[in-house]
Amino acid sequence: MKKINYSLTFTIAVLSLFSCQNQPEKKEIPAASAPAVNAAEIAPQTDTVETKMVWIPGGTFQMGSNDAAFPDSQPMHPVTVDGFWMDEHEVTNAEFAKFVQTTGYVTVAERQLNPADFPGVPAENVVPGSGVFTPTSQAVPLDNPLQWWQYVPGASWRHPQGPESSVKSQPNKPVVQVSYEDAAAYAKWAGKRLPTEAEWEFAAQGGRGQQKYYWGNELKPGGKWMANIYQGNFPDKNTGEDGFIGAAPVKSYPANAYGLYDMDGNVWEWCNDYYRPDYYQMSPAKNPQGPENSFDPDEPGAVKRVQRGGSFLCSDQYCVRYKPGSRGKGEHTSASDNLGFRCVKNKS
Repeated sequence: MKKINYSLTFTIAVLSLFSCQNQPEKKEIPAASAPAVNAAEIAPQTDTVETKMVWIPGGTFQMGSNDAAFPDSQPMHPVTVDGFWMDEHEVTNAEFAKFVQTTGYVTVAERQLNPADFPGVPAENVVPGSGVFTPTSQAVPLDNPLQWWQYVPGASWRHPQGPESSVKSQPNKPVVQVSYEDAAAYAKWAGKRLPTEAEWEFAAQGGRGQQKYYWGNELKPGGKWMANIYQGNFPDKNTGEDGFIGAAPVKSYPANAYGLYDMDGNVWEWCNDYYRPDYYQMSPAKNPQGPENSFDPDEPGAVKRVQRGGSFLCSDQYCVRYKPGSRGKGEHTSASDNLGFRCVKNKS
């Protein structure tokens, strides 16, 4: 079985509706783009998971992977990072709701689109929305992600799978349908920032060095699932053997040695670095910040940032990039229902 490794981008998600051209990074949200805010709609039930950061001591580690499936993670190379604080879990719906209620922020997926940016597309189709994983009715070849990804009008962080879904009763699930732009705005509001790719990988290793999985060398130590990934036949039959079909509430699985939860699986997490497949060939040895710009030969015109950790859709059958050292990528305004983030903060 051929292994296909995809990180959903805005471009892929909307190909069935329209094609996305490269857009400049936006610094502010036009007031006219904000939808009417219903406070009850964006306020999930009481958050029962505290907002907590843990200290990551810093050090030197081997970054990357020798796995032939991950050519953009090569060569493996020594990297040293300074210590930093990191959110113990992914940012939750309840936490993101507080940000929206306080600031009035409007995510990219909720903003009105300009029909002029999508020539040839009927105006009635140019509507806010985002990418949603939709299982197929039967087994299909794994060479066309548009078979299981749909652009759903009305899909956003508050309605992850579309207008009929809601986060109101899911306060402790990781917020999804957030773009890099959205995640960076939250981090700034919270007095934090997004992690560098090197910080993220160092933290995920938990001080244990290179292993087959971030949690160890066995997929199911003691017969227990250690992360929320996909079981069954992708993309038509997820057995949910690990306890969840979609995203799991944060802290549903054991923490690593640093006290961090869900560094593997559950939802992809944005990093601050621009994405280039050749960056590891030139990366600095100390506190690398990523390249000065992005380039993806698969989509040369798109501005992309690194994503890490894989999601509930990853398995050895499909999207094997939940494994250590592997890298994801996403267009900076892209969002999907398996994409979230966590934040970090400097020592002082």
